[in-house]
Amino acid sequence: MKTHSNELGPETFSLTPRLKISRILTGLWQVADIERRSGPIDKEKGADKLQHYANAGFNTFDMADHYGTSEIIAGALLKRKEKLNYKPIMFTKWCPKPGPMTTKVVRTGIEERLARLGTSCIDLLQFHWWNFQHPAWLDALHEIANLREKGLIKEIGVTNFDAAHLHLAMADGIPLKTNQVSFSLVDRRAAGLLADLCKNSSVKILAYGTLCGGFLTEKWLDAKEPIEIKDWSKMKYKRFIDKIGGWEKFQIILKTAKQIANKYNVSISNVATRWVLEQTSVAGVIIGARLGENIHTDNNLKVFSFELDYIDHERLKTAFSTSHEIPGDCGDEYRKPPFLTASGDLSHHLSQISNSNDRKPIPHRSEGSRIETGSEWESIAGYCRAQRVGNQIFVSGTTATAGLSKIVAKDDAGAQTTFILDKILEALSALGGSAEDIVRTRIYIVSEDDVHTVSRAHGRVFEAIKPVNTLIVVKKLIGDYRVEIEAEALLNSSKK
Repeated sequence: MKTHSNELGPETFSLTPRLKISRILTGLWQVADIERRSGPIDKEKGADKLQHYANAGFNTFDMADHYGTSEIIAGALLKRKEKLNYKPIMFTKWCPKPGPMTTKVVRTGIEERLARLGTSCIDLLQFHWWNFQHPAWLDALHEIANLREKGLIKEIGVTNFDAAHLHLAMADGIPLKTNQVSFSLVDRRAAGLLADLCKNSSVKILAYGTLCGGFLTEKWLDAKEPIEIKDWSKMKYKRFIDKIGGWEKFQIILKTAKQIANKYNVSISNVATRWVLEQTSVAGVIIGARLGENIHTDNNLKVFSFELDYIDHERLKTAFSTSHEIPGDCGDEYRKPPFLTASGDLSHHLSQISNSNDRKPIPHRSEGSRIETGSEWESIAGYCRAQRVGNQIFVSGTTATAGLSKIVAKDDAGAQTTFILDKILEALSALGGSAEDIVRTRIYIVSEDDVHTVSRAHGRVFEAIKPVNTLIVVKKLIGDYRVEIEAEALLNSSKK
């Protein structure tokens, strides 16, 4: 629920009855950028800067395990809460390297967040996962949900999840409240599938990158295209600008935002922020703070002094039509080309992530190898998950099974399809293949009512690849699953 502020503070939004936030959150990811140059920020001086924001009503802060000492600085502010007339609200993220997500691993990760913040309960713990083909992400979220029940976490969010995997998490019973994704006048992916999903659920969008690292400001209006960029934030969002068609296309958006800003006597950044706040299912936007350099509370308050009208939105739509869309879904920039990140191509980083199951030789076939997951049925029936012979890979009928026997998203065929395809793609990866190598899929479903949702989930992965496919409605699948899929792949000779 959105609440309008009075003249003294920003609008607020109730994510839940026990968690009301400022609709502009103060982001601390640039702490890491500052500290890589000048060393750790003094935590008390940093807390002074945060207190300035909080005193102006911007009492909600967003950070992460890898944002330098941001959690420690936020913890220093939390220690002052008895002297303040408000409690600062702290959101942080846990971004583990994919691997087994046991109770101990997850609890250790969350307890480290608690210790750095100096608190007994995290207001919102947001979870990031690098590669959905590694299935342990769902194990981690269930463990996090258990910690929420024990009082260590107030609410749970995710970050950089695409619509399909957000839907899967919700269908498997994870009590999510937010998904933090890139959303701006330049990157409008979140207005599509994600917004549609959130509109019909309790999950809301937290938007970052709203000002494109500061590019959506007067400073860059009619300015020359920057050649040498030193700060991480601008490195990242210059890649977004290049992807929509370059600096000239970006200037069209910037000039349109300036025309609207003049109409309301506000800034370009105000218009950029207001546009995102008015989008479906957006609870708040995260505007970064460079502690010790600039404080923008007065300017940020102007965001709540006006609303965009129909003509404003139409002008912006016209400006958008002159440039390209950012490809893919939310979070794809961290998982597949084009890698729109500060450091650029992440393929080397992703290639270092191990698969959940190892490739093993086939004793009776010298040129063959296979993947075994350890599920109970592989032992009972005598089969493997996938097998490679020469340049061919054959994947057994695969169901939405987590671990050895847990059914995932029991009542949702579309969510099960997403999980199954991730399992198939991981098996292919372990055997040297990829989605592009798949030449045939066969799908078995138990209800014709599920045809569209299963087909959409299949199309999300294979829209451009287009393998041959057969979809069959059967009376029943063993184990009360709604979907089972098998696949075949043909690799080119260069893949080993």
